[in-house]
Amino acid sequence: MNTDEPWPSLEEAEARVLGIQTKLHQWATDSPDRRFSDLMNLVCDPAFLMVAWARVRGNRGARSAGVDGVKPRDILFGTDTVLPFLRDDLKQGRFVPLPVRERMIPKASGKLRRLGIPTARDRTVQASLKLVLEPIFEADFKPCSYGFRPRRRPHDAIAEIQLFATQGYTSVLEGDITACFDEISHSALLGRMRSRIGDKRVVALVKAFLHAGVLSEDGIMRETKTGTPQGGLCAAAHKPPYEQRWVMHSVDPSTLVKVGVGVERCT
Repeated sequence: MNTDEPWPSLEEAEARVLGIQTKLHQWATDSPDRRFSDLMNLVCDPAFLMVAWARVRGNRGARSAGVDGVKPRDILFGTDTVLPFLRDDLKQGRFVPLPVRERMIPKASGKLRRLGIPTARDRTVQASLKLVLEPIFEADFKPCSYGFRPRRRPHDAIAEIQLFATQGYTSVLEGDITACFDEISHSALLGRMRSRIGDKRVVALVKAFLHAGVLSEDGIMRETKTGTPQGGLCAAAHKPPYEQRWVMHSVDPSTLVKVGVGVERCT
């Protein structure tokens, strides 16, 4: 792909991105052991950055600013100003993500959820990374997996449970990983990511986001030696990326629950 082409319109960019994503997903599906290289050119590609920026600015989080105080919705001419400079920084290896701004959000249980708000530039790069990585890792999931996946939601899992209930099944097992986002091992996660991603620049970029740090509400800067802040656009994809797939593959369902005949094990 010639990444020095003029910036496309959003409609042209969306069509190009979809076409490339379809190819990436098909290649990943056809070759489960394939490692993808030269992906950084896609992360920097004008079409991917254009779609990424449109999603960042159209997201509900566009009303929130990162540590630089800039709200994405307040940037009126992103295509003409932000994106060309951002793309050049990425291509030249100058891009360095800033720490995320921490916000503590009350949960229904009365506890607090820790959220991290990246800057508009960082969110755009995260969104572009997600556009590139998602179709690759999506190919590795079982059909019975619903978490953090495109065009899937918890309601789909509930519908499947209801379907099994009509077939005579009477028990549902729910599990949760304590402080999953807070305690993810960076080294283990990046190691698993490398099983699919052979482009060292992309792996380094994800690592940079993991190590970017957090600016707490009381103004204290904190290192991020483990975990990944919730709130960024690719927190789910780089839970990073798609950590739940590896958790599911590392657990033997027979040690958790007796699975009835005809129920697919999510291993």
